[in-house]
Amino acid sequence: MGLLEQLYQSVIDADEQLAAELTEEALKMHEPEAILDRALRPAMDMVGEEYERGVRYIPEMLLSADAMKSAVDRLRPRLTITKVVSKGVIVIGTVEGDLHDIGINLVAMMLEGTGFEVHRLGVDVPADGFVTAVREKQPDILGMSALLTSTMPAMSKVIDALKKADLRERVKVLIGGAPVSEEYAREIGADGYARDAGAAVRVTKALLTDSTAPFGPARRALSETDAEQ
Repeated sequence: MGLLEQLYQSVIDADEQLAAELTEEALKMHEPEAILDRALRPAMDMVGEEYERGVRYIPEMLLSADAMKSAVDRLRPRLTITKVVSKGVIVIGTVEGDLHDIGINLVAMMLEGTGFEVHRLGVDVPADGFVTAVREKQPDILGMSALLTSTMPAMSKVIDALKKADLRERVKVLIGGAPVSEEYAREIGADGYARDAGAAVRVTKALLTDSTAPFGPARRALSETDAEQ
């Protein structure tokens, strides 16, 4: 088994120490982009797919995400120098009135692990907080989570606020959380729904391949990459 294959497997196996050590070794022979694209990102894609199939559970996903983070920490100085382009920009947070963050943090970790630039807004984020973040960060995707039925209406308020700020057409809206459904996403005018972290990565990629890019570069870059694969 080659070095990159071993690194891939170390993330699958959630071996944080080994992932860090193998990354150090890999950097002696490979560019950081190759390590990301040929080992780390595919590993997290597989972790997400296994979670969706019920083969892997949340604690195991978190451990694999930690292994991924330990590897990326070793890559980061070189990645900064080489200016690796992210697959897209994501702003994500839990809506106003909701203080749950485990799910949203897992989604953020999975998205970061598969190559997205993620800006976490935290919990109990008011509508104007989401609007400000969209205006300042210019994301491709705005992700919202609600873990309580009582806070679900806040998602609709955010979409309305985006419309009033003339920003709705410039960002795709993805929602999720235990009480949320695809039907509710359609009802409030969201662009997508994800039932869990694995689905969030898959749906995010699907939304970004849409031809109507809100801010252009990140989505076009992803579309070009997908076209090459």
